[in-house]
Amino acid sequence: MAVKGLFITFEGPEGAGKTTQLKMLRQYLSGLGLECVVTREPGGTPIAEQLRELVKHHSGVEPVFAETELLLFVASRAQHVRFLIEPAVARGAVVLCDRFADSTTAYQGYARQLDMDFIRSLNKYAIGNCTPDMTILLDLPPEDGFKRTATRTETAGRHDRIEAEAINFHHLVRQGFLEIARNEPQRVKVVSALAAAEDIHHQIVELIKNAFGPL
Repeated sequence: MAVKGLFITFEGPEGAGKTTQLKMLRQYLSGLGLECVVTREPGGTPIAEQLRELVKHHSGVEPVFAETELLLFVASRAQHVRFLIEPAVARGAVVLCDRFADSTTAYQGYARQLDMDFIRSLNKYAIGNCTPDMTILLDLPPEDGFKRTATRTETAGRHDRIEAEAINFHHLVRQGFLEIARNEPQRVKVVSALAAAEDIHHQIVELIKNAFGPL
């Protein structure tokens, strides 16, 4: 492949199966002999992971306000892009990221209803030219997603501020993601998360082949 790598992000509501698909795609790409870097947001670097802990799992008397949440997510992204994503893409790696700027637009913009123009400006400031080459949107109704997360062992019993929001909040998130996809069909590819994991994986591989050719 060319010297410049690829940056592919995965988005979707809670329980959409992003982690499973990231692992399957990493295995596929590694089998082609490519360097594949898997990361996540918020997080991905030591500093960004500290911000993740605060913004996702904080509990106590002092609340995390919506405006604070927005700025913490974007701060984590700015660190992540410069420390990990851009250097990896520059050396020719394929970077697979679990959530990116679209999540901020969907969660803090559409669902929290913070100022959308301000969010766009913040995201642009944080990512610079680090725009995903492709975004896979794994779509499913929130009710189905929460049936899955209820049986997820790796986070069982762990307080998550975002997941704990009311179901109407998560419907707004889903609507936000689908609106982003309608506005940017060249970048954002919608894949139903209701299919079997292997079928979803094959759809994603075909999307990547169609967009970028043989890697």
